[in-house]
Amino acid sequence: MYDLTQSLKTPDGKPWRIAVMGDRESVQGFMAVGFSVFETADDYEADAAQLRKLASGGYAVIFVTEDIAIRMSDIIAKYKSRTLPAIISIPGREGTTGYGMQSLRESVERAVGFANLI
Repeated sequence: MYDLTQSLKTPDGKPWRIAVMGDRESVQGFMAVGFSVFETADDYEADAAQLRKLASGGYAVIFVTEDIAIRMSDIIAKYKSRTLPAIISIPGREGTTGYGMQSLRESVERAVGFANLI
């Protein structure tokens, strides 16, 4: 099986890691491709501490389900101007709310000046 995380290396040759945060049903499948999976506690303080720990712990990409992204938008906003980690919202088990696409659209607009590409 191909491990996607092996193709991502830091400048000193160590592998960057990829994390996924969300409810069990939404994130469990990501273990199959080698991502680190973290189930949320549905407790703002506990989940916020987990997100901060991941952001400072060698993760290049942190996928969070849209419900987490909405709930933690204040924390995620602090990382938007940084190169790493990229915190990206994904649909949860209930499907998309549109939040992830809107966030992506805003990021593209910030980067290139318009978002008609999405």
